[in-house]
Amino acid sequence: MQFNFIEIFQHMGVPAMVVAAVLVTMGLASLTVFAERVITLRRSRATSRTFATAVGSQMDRGEFDEVLIEAEKHQQGHLPRVVRSALTTYRHAEQTADVTGLTPVERTVRHMERYMQEIGTDLRRGLAVLATVGSVAPFVGLLGTVLGIITAFQGIASTGSGGLSGVSAGISEALIETALGLAVAIPAVLAFNYLSGQIAHDELMLNHASGQLLDTLEDWAERKVATASRGARTAATPARPDRVEHRSGLAAVASAEGVA
Repeated sequence: MQFNFIEIFQHMGVPAMVVAAVLVTMGLASLTVFAERVITLRRSRATSRTFATAVGSQMDRGEFDEVLIEAEKHQQGHLPRVVRSALTTYRHAEQTADVTGLTPVERTVRHMERYMQEIGTDLRRGLAVLATVGSVAPFVGLLGTVLGIITAFQGIASTGSGGLSGVSAGISEALIETALGLAVAIPAVLAFNYLSGQIAHDELMLNHASGQLLDTLEDWAERKVATASRGARTAATPARPDRVEHRSGLAAVASAEGVA
């Protein structure tokens, strides 16, 4: 016996057709989310690597205004957004008084804790759709199967015919719904797991870069205070940070695989 899926769909009852349409819509939604997230993350990583390579030496020299200009040009990447947010907050904190007595760096740290949560939310945008499709689609398919079987037995009762030949067509139509539900759910679960791993890696790299940036800002703030206390003789140009790891902060991000 050969099965023609198109013919089976054409002979489905209205409830089964509605369930099939819902499953197809769920499948298209999960495919759209997956494609959008993959494209967005890859574009963000490429932009972030370009940005980190361009501003690494500027960060080492404390040329934060130039870094901000570059960050504005690379807003498709998450790393430039993080750097822009941190430097903008730090600049504003330097120019305004704080009644709580916090230093500009401490105020920047507090701001970045909140901002990194926003970045994480943006990275995970759409994953709820994949999770919902992956968990609900099998049950929607099962519902379609149950409705199809009910319809098949109602047809048998109304016509008075029975036997395997009388129910096989209706049962096959009903089971198509279960197969369709699984066909929609399995790729959605795989896509969710894949994107979750990629996003977790990106969040780790962004948190690392944010920490390196805050360390660099703290070093420059300390050197400003030390320079001012030594008087006009040494106030011309602040010395470069001694800690070598700050030089490798954004540079490490630039060379890392999969940075967002």
